[in-house]
Amino acid sequence: MAPSRDINDPNAFVFYRYHPSLAAAVLFTILFALMTALHFCQMVRKRAWFLAPFVVGGLFESVGYIGRILSSSNQWDKISYIIQSLLLLLAPALFAASIYMILGRIIRLADGERFSLIRSSRLTKLFVSGDVLCFFLQATGGGIQATAGKHPDSDKKFAKIAGKLGECVIVGGLGCQILFFGFFVIVAVVFHLRGRRHLASLGPSISWRKHLYTLYGTSLMILIRSVFRIVEYVQGNNGYLLRHEVFLYIFDATLMILVMIAMNIFHPG
Repeated sequence: MAPSRDINDPNAFVFYRYHPSLAAAVLFTILFALMTALHFCQMVRKRAWFLAPFVVGGLFESVGYIGRILSSSNQWDKISYIIQSLLLLLAPALFAASIYMILGRIIRLADGERFSLIRSSRLTKLFVSGDVLCFFLQATGGGIQATAGKHPDSDKKFAKIAGKLGECVIVGGLGCQILFFGFFVIVAVVFHLRGRRHLASLGPSISWRKHLYTLYGTSLMILIRSVFRIVEYVQGNNGYLLRHEVFLYIFDATLMILVMIAMNIFHPG
């Protein structure tokens, strides 16, 4: 469906119900590009290859905001809309994949298998597999929504159905992500509480504390962002959140750049 140019029509399919901010898009493109470059250098220098998904997630964020830069000059352009919509939706799932691996590494380094609900080897496989499932659900939903943008105005019925189906699949993927992340946080907290005496006895060479607290903080920010995205999609194309760009930058862009900064400062490599 070709996008309507009447952004105030509640029944029309509209890429943006506001004029995308060029300044905000440029700012976050620069921030994400800088953080991604720094993460890449840290990953290579420390040979922390388990952070490769995190670096790719940063690349997704950078290119996604480039898409919003392009949209600021032509908010009716389908390609730039799809680029920013898909990449900004999927990037946090890639961040999550690396965060899941960090807990397994902490458990092994601290010799704390007996305190964990799940063996570290199984823990990584379980949560990364779940993350892949969530990633593909969200990608599929985004793809279905993209097909709605390929149909002429005369086929509004198909476009409406495709758009709604895409929203439902995306919400399912985000809900799946929240469930896995919630369980992951429970596993981390249980390990922390069960093994607190053992962990406290470890020498300074194993800096588990800063990495575990960084894991808590980054997990919380990704959870908040996922809840925001669910509410956004449930409200639909004419929802309050999609009519006000500021919420995207507060509950997605800012939180995700803070995740990257936290991982830069307290690098788990």
